[in-house]
Amino acid sequence: MALTWWPLAAVGFACLTIAVAMAVLLPMEQVRRQLRPLANTSRLTRLPEYARLARARTLSMVAVIVLLVVLFSAAMLASARPSAWWWSSTASDAPEDIMLCVGDPVTDEATAEFLSYFAQQTRTFGTQRIGLTSQNRRVVPLTRDYQYAAERFNDAAELARLQTLDDLPQAQQSTLRNGVASFSPEVTYVDYAASVDDILALCMSGFPSFDQTSTHRRSLIYLGPGELRRPDETRPSLYSDQQITDMAKTAGIQLNAIASTTPGSLRSVVESTDGQYFSISARDRDMAVDLAAIRAKPPAASQPASSTVVGWLGDSPAAPLIVAVVASMLLCLSLMVLRR
Repeated sequence: MALTWWPLAAVGFACLTIAVAMAVLLPMEQVRRQLRPLANTSRLTRLPEYARLARARTLSMVAVIVLLVVLFSAAMLASARPSAWWWSSTASDAPEDIMLCVGDPVTDEATAEFLSYFAQQTRTFGTQRIGLTSQNRRVVPLTRDYQYAAERFNDAAELARLQTLDDLPQAQQSTLRNGVASFSPEVTYVDYAASVDDILALCMSGFPSFDQTSTHRRSLIYLGPGELRRPDETRPSLYSDQQITDMAKTAGIQLNAIASTTPGSLRSVVESTDGQYFSISARDRDMAVDLAAIRAKPPAASQPASSTVVGWLGDSPAAPLIVAVVASMLLCLSLMVLRR
C-alpha cells in the first residue's frame, strides 16, 4: 500500500511522537507537591478491593490510550489517501470493418439515401472502419477517420439532389460532372462486360488481406441491381457466383444486399454467407429500416476476442477506515464501562 499524501502522515505521526514524549518526560514534581499526605494509606492500599480498583483503572487507562493511538494512526493513514494497484481483465469486442458497395449511379435517390444513412451512423462508431467502393473505383478506403468518411458520403449524396434541379448554374453543373466522374467514371470495354459478381469482388478486395480471415469482423453492404448483364450479353465477366461465395467464406466476409432490380442469383450468394437480402421495389418501408436490420445482425468474429488486462493505481482506504471505526466503537464502549 502506498500513500498519495505521505507528508501529511509523516507530520501527523511526528506530532503524536512529540505528544507522547512530552507526557512521559515532563516532570510531575509540581503536581506532587500539591498533594496532601494522608494517614494510614498503607493499610488502605493493601485492601483487596483497592487493589482490584487500581488494576481496573490502570487497565482501562492503558486501553483508552492504545485505542486513541490506534484511532489517530488510522485517521492519519486514511487522510493521506492510501492507494493500491487494481487489475481488471475484460474480453474486448472484435473490431468491425464495413465496406459499402454501390452498384447504382451516384445520382440515384436510393444511393443518396444509402450514403446519407451511413454518414449519420459514423457518429456512433468507435472501433469500426468504414469504406466505400463504386462499380470501378475505391472512393473511400477503409478508415477510422469518421469525419472524412461522413464528408465524402454527404458530398456524394448531394449529387442526387443536384441532378433533380433545373437550370443549374455553371458552377454546380461542373460540380455535378466532376462528382459523377470521381465516383464512378464511365468505362467501356470491347471484350469484357461487368457483372454484379465483379463489383462484389472489387469491394471485397478493399479489406486488408482479403484472401484470408482476420481478427476483425467483416461486413459488406451492397446497393445496386441484382443483375447487370443483359440476357444477350456474350462478353465474359471475371467472376462467377461460386467464386464470390468461396472468396467471402475464405475471408470471413458477410455479404448483405439491397437490390434495386430483380435479384438474379444475388440473393443465394448473400444468404450463403449468413447475410441479409432486401429489395427496393414493391416494399412498404424505407431503406433505413433495412439498413438498421443489417446493422443489427453483424458478422460473428472469426477468432475469439482477446482478453485485455488493465491495471491502474486507485484509492484503497478500506483497511484504515475499518480500523478507525472499530477503534471508535471500542473506545465508546470502554468509556461507558468507566462511567459505571
